[in-house]
Amino acid sequence: LPASSVTGAARRATVARMAHDPHRVLLQHRIDAIKAALAALGPLRPGTLSRQYNVCGTPGCRCKDDPAQRHGPYHQLSYTWHGRSRSEFVRESELVRVQEQLRTYARLRELLDQWIDAAIELARLERQQVRCPQENSRPKSRIPKKRHATR
Repeated sequence: LPASSVTGAARRATVARMAHDPHRVLLQHRIDAIKAALAALGPLRPGTLSRQYNVCGTPGCRCKDDPAQRHGPYHQLSYTWHGRSRSEFVRESELVRVQEQLRTYARLRELLDQWIDAAIELARLERQQVRCPQENSRPKSRIPKKRHATR
């Protein structure tokens, strides 16, 4: 048999053993659950919401008094996307919707981090299984080996 056939057969046998590894199965279920949660996310947007108070340019306005009574609050959404910083004012009537979109975006980032963590662990297990298939295919005995008495 050519060496590539032997290597291919060994790799297929290793993959078959990995399918029954409980830790690997658990990680794959976790990844599947994360994918389902990602698919269920609603509208989202990145950014940070802040409250702004402004001073106008009108002489004698209350915003120039001591103590100042500035105009506002105005809600401002700031974010960076594709390397460009942007800022938008958010109307009071849109505030609740934008806050929900920001929470959904934070959830997206959290789920992606969890997916990446699980994928890295899964890849580590697969590499370990491919490198040392005999060690990983059978559990090591915890019973100490018998030593022969020397006379």
